[in-house]
Amino acid sequence: MYEFDYHRAASVADAVAELGRVSDSKVLAGGMTLLPTCKMRLAHPSELVDLGAIAALKGIEITDAHVTIGAMTRHADVANSAALKAALPALCVLAGGIGDAQVRNRGTMGGSVANNDPAADYPAACLGLGATIVTDRREVAADDYFQGLFATALEDDEIITAIRFPRPACAAYVKFKNPASRYATVGVLVARFNDGVRVAVTGAGSDGVFRASDIEQALSADFSPAAASAITVSPDGIASDMHGSAEYRAHLIPILAARAVGACR
Repeated sequence: MYEFDYHRAASVADAVAELGRVSDSKVLAGGMTLLPTCKMRLAHPSELVDLGAIAALKGIEITDAHVTIGAMTRHADVANSAALKAALPALCVLAGGIGDAQVRNRGTMGGSVANNDPAADYPAACLGLGATIVTDRREVAADDYFQGLFATALEDDEIITAIRFPRPACAAYVKFKNPASRYATVGVLVARFNDGVRVAVTGAGSDGVFRASDIEQALSADFSPAAASAITVSPDGIASDMHGSAEYRAHLIPILAARAVGACR
């Protein structure tokens, strides 16, 4: 690992100011991607700005209409929240399936959403639930936020402060995980709202997380496992690698969507 300076931010404003002062500084949230990348010498920021001491970025707030989760809330806290299990259990299931215990107790929701790994779980939750990404200066709809592999709408010195999820009538997340990394080979989140259905897919898109519009339309007309599994997904635009071909992943998408419909609550 290369040498770097370390700044433990006392507030969001302090972190933003430091990011603006040092042009190649990077935000350190849970560090689950950034630190291994630095150790492998694939990245060489001159400074890391640690958000871990900012209490305002942590916590879960639940209202009748929304669930708001602070960006520095760890996966384990999401998975184990009794209040969240009652309000939006799909998020608890999703968080509980991320990595292993060490990752869940260090990784953060905001870090995952900012990184936008194409096989990460939280992007599917944000896109499938129609979340709003709240930053230190604006709010961005999930449909506009995710912009490709590891690409988002964030500016270089912009910090996610929270993610706000509308509460659906029901939702569920099902993934076919890589047995080694537990990243999603394919992961599907289905959310049913009063005005329709949203379906988001992670792990399968060659350009990252995406919405499965054909499955959404089918489920909006008939919210049943059979309606989801009847859809044929084209392998065009689907990722292919040593863990699964594009055809294999395309085949899995409607199967997992059907399972998610069956688990929806």
